[in-house]
Amino acid sequence: MARRSVLFSPGDRPDMLRKAPRSGADTVVFDLEDAVAPDRKTAAREHVRGALAELATSGDGPGVEVCVRINPVDRGAAADLDAVLDGVPPDALVVPKVGDAADVERVAVLVRERSATLPILALVESAAGVLHAEGIAAADPVDALVFGAEDLAADVGATRSDEGTEVLYAREHVVLAASAAGVDAVDTVYTDFEDDAGLREATAFARDLGYDGKLAVHPAQVGPINEAFTPDPERVEWAERVLAAREATDSAVFEVDGEMIDAPLIAQAERIVERARAADRE
Repeated sequence: MARRSVLFSPGDRPDMLRKAPRSGADTVVFDLEDAVAPDRKTAAREHVRGALAELATSGDGPGVEVCVRINPVDRGAAADLDAVLDGVPPDALVVPKVGDAADVERVAVLVRERSATLPILALVESAAGVLHAEGIAAADPVDALVFGAEDLAADVGATRSDEGTEVLYAREHVVLAASAAGVDAVDTVYTDFEDDAGLREATAFARDLGYDGKLAVHPAQVGPINEAFTPDPERVEWAERVLAAREATDSAVFEVDGEMIDAPLIAQAERIVERARAADRE
């Protein structure tokens, strides 16, 4: 499954909840946390539960992963889970403000208490989360690390810049932790949804860092993000030639198109082909 684009949709907006699975995003997140005002949480839970049930019967979102972002454990997670697990469950949960692996386990316990098991996309968006990213990524329920630059900057008192140098170390650390644990890494949101050129530049940079996908806050961002994380046909053809040549030789080093190929380039080719296949399956 590809997670090139992960689109958030406010849980108290039923019209947007219905539209999100048709946006072309690989993953949609029905948000019960930051996008919902405190006095709207109860209504949002009902809207999300209804949207999950409607989606299960409508067939509007085949191939789309549907997640719910719950609130932190000490700020309403139990009530969120009571609502969303009392009907058609989501495919996964997005857990905010994960500071360490124990935060993940606390959510997993709440889920098990409700006779369910769900993978978790852990939002790493604090200084503690970045410093404990390896342990979070290795926790059994975790299927992806999601980097949250805006909350991280607020947590450490950094000033956000266009260049993003103030969060670069954390951004790199999160993708390394995810890769080491064999889980997906999803990059932070690009907040200006009207700046297409800026989005494309930021997404290409995230891809080059090793991220598997990127958050989106508007359906208009989905297309450019998917495009950036889908390998170009020329790269796929190169990768397929490399893998075919590997099968045809016993040598650890061989030539393709005048280029000497060894283990790192073979691994790169395998990653390109896998990404292309995952995108085709969506």
